[in-house]
Amino acid sequence: MTVILDREKQQQLSAPAESGWHRVCAIDELEPAWGEAALVGGKQVALFRTTPDEVLAVSQQDPATLSNVMARGIVGSRGSRPTIASPLHKEVYDLETGECFTNPELRLATYSTRLVDGYLEVAL
Repeated sequence: MTVILDREKQQQLSAPAESGWHRVCAIDELEPAWGEAALVGGKQVALFRTTPDEVLAVSQQDPATLSNVMARGIVGSRGSRPTIASPLHKEVYDLETGECFTNPELRLATYSTRLVDGYLEVAL
């Protein structure tokens, strides 16, 4: 059986997430160049520690398949831009902007992050 999902309709049906800054974890709990998934304010978020003091956050949901797998993607770069390649179809996304390098019709949601007293916080 083939199921065709209406992405816009599905996103509208999702419960609204709590907005604002959310404390997620101690920065030391995240490994460099490795993705981790977290439930933040009711949203699944993929976290990537790209430097000792920087964590980038994007939607855990792959825009192409709607599967929650982005934290298991392949971390890399395009020039100086940090990237994540989807583990399913290998679309490559800019971790800072969400732009898809391989398919301009796709975009990955991004979230602001900050470090406060050694803890990562994510804004929704």
